[in-house]
This record gives sequence, C-alpha cells and structure tokens, in this order.
Amino acid sequence: MAQSVGSAERESLTHLFLEAALAAGGVVMRHYRNLSGVETKSDNSPVTAADREAEAIILEYLAKGASRFPVVAEESVSAGRIPQLDGDAFILVDPIDGTKEFIQSRTDFTVNIALIDNGQPLLGVVFCPALDTIYWSDGEKAWSGSVKAGEGVDAIADRKALRVRPVPEKLTAVASRSHRDEKTDAFLSENGITDCVSRGSSLKFCVVAEGEADIYPRFGPTMEWDIGAGHAVLSGAGGKVVGEDGSAFVYGKQDAGFRNSAFIAYGGR
Repeated sequence: MAQSVGSAERESLTHLFLEAALAAGGVVMRHYRNLSGVETKSDNSPVTAADREAEAIILEYLAKGASRFPVVAEESVSAGRIPQLDGDAFILVDPIDGTKEFIQSRTDFTVNIALIDNGQPLLGVVFCPALDTIYWSDGEKAWSGSVKAGEGVDAIADRKALRVRPVPEKLTAVASRSHRDEKTDAFLSENGITDCVSRGSSLKFCVVAEGEADIYPRFGPTMEWDIGAGHAVLSGAGGKVVGEDGSAFVYGKQDAGFRNSAFIAYGGR
C-alpha cells in the first residue's frame, strides 16, 4: 500500500522521535538510580512513576511537532485515553518496554516510538538508555548509534547502517528473557535451532537487525506499542515480521485493544 507520509515529513518526524526518546531516557535514568513507586495495573503488569513521566515527556514533543497524528500510548490507554484511528497513520508510544527489567535494575529496557502508516511501521526509535545505545529507522534504512540519555540528537556518535545477515547454515534465535514459554522452546526444537541468545524488551528486534541473530519467535501476548518501533528498525535493516502462519502482520487493531497475536520476526530469508 502507498505511504501517506512524504519523505520531507519522514525526515522531520525521525528527528522529533529521536529527540523525544532521548529526553524521555533522561527521565527514566533518574528513576533507575532511585526507583520507587512500583504499582500493578489491572492486567497484572507493573508500572512505575518513570513510565508515566517518560510518556508525558514524549507526548509533549509529539504535541508540538506531530499533532496531526493520533497517538496510542501505553499508559494513556491504560487510563482510558484511547484515540479514534480515522486516518492511515498514527503513532505508538511505549515509554518503558521491559518494565520488569527496569525494576530489577537490569539494562534491557527501552524507550519506544513508532509511526504506523497503512498498517505497517514506517519510522521507529528504540533507545536503551542504560546501555547508551539507540536504534532507529528513517523509513528507508535502519541505524544505530551511541548516546547518553538526556543528550541531543547531535550527540549521537558511532552511527552505522544496520543490515540483517545472510541466512547462515546454523540459525541463532533471540528469545525473551522474562517471557520464554514452552511454545517457543517447541518451535526452536522443531526447527533445529539450538543456539539462542536472551534479551529483554524490543532489543530482540534490534539484535536481529544488527545481524547478531536470525530469528525471534514470539507466541506470548504483546501489545502493538511493545513491538512497533523494533519492527520498524528490523524492516529498515531488511528483515520482516509475519504472523505465526506466515500471514501479513498489521497494526491498528483497535477492536482487539491493540493486542497482537503470535509472530515470527526474522532477518535473511
């Protein structure tokens, strides 16, 4: 399907998403060093003051530079603030993906912002503030760089284009650190995959995009904001995400509460 967002707007939105993610990362890291106020939401998932404050920062940036797009943000949706998606494009926000990792003082948590256009991720930023690493897709290519939380876009160093690797003779999978399940183990066994690396949050998509793994199967529940930005990065690096049966994986599932079904993310064919 044709994109409804032109190249000039993609460039400005990419810059805006990077700025917003870096600013939100600064808030997240202040809480990371002095964590308090962990609560449990109605779906039994954890939420912290850092989630709410980081989302508020991101929404401020988006209101100034991307106001024409509806924004589907995790904590806003949890509070009942759900926009009506009437057009072709909207924005997904997950202020902290991998909140369990964050609470346990691990490093595999990320700030995520994605632009969905005609059901597919077009732009996306995945920022891992504890590792000073940022990934993004500008709608054409995917990139990574080094930057500290709270710094500006101009501070991003070591920029490099990402590309999935050719299919090796022996595949390496990346799996969830907190949500590994029996179905994932069965999938790996059935496909003869014995090499597996463990990562939390949307970093799993980035591991495949960097060419450090080949496939990421996910059978447990996820929400669109959990994976939109990582999907965008992987797509920009030449990878793909499909349903469990190989069908097209689409976004904007408002009637389903933005809940995803199982998917397979992979690099080279």
